[in-house]
Amino acid sequence: MEMVTRMVADRPVVIFSRTACCMSHTIKTLISGFGANPTVYELDEVPYGGQIERALQQMGCKPSVPVVFIGQQFIGGPNQVMSLQGKNQLVPLLIRAGAIWL
Repeated sequence: MEMVTRMVADRPVVIFSRTACCMSHTIKTLISGFGANPTVYELDEVPYGGQIERALQQMGCKPSVPVVFIGQQFIGGPNQVMSLQGKNQLVPLLIRAGAIWL
């Protein structure tokens, strides 16, 4: 978990993803569509990707990707992100984290 904490530090939006995951693509597109520039870690391409994925699973992420952090806060997977979007709470989170400006 320490590795994940270091990876999300000082970054407004972090997405842990896999290149071939359609839900990962959807979440990246949604967040980027608001003008945010998320830091994306493709776990099938980065060193220690398997170790990072296990750490995410230990945090309760099932499935393990996509996983979103906004303002260093663990948001969750696609269901949580889409729920925030449906409640009009995603954009305010992105603004508070400094990921977008209006």
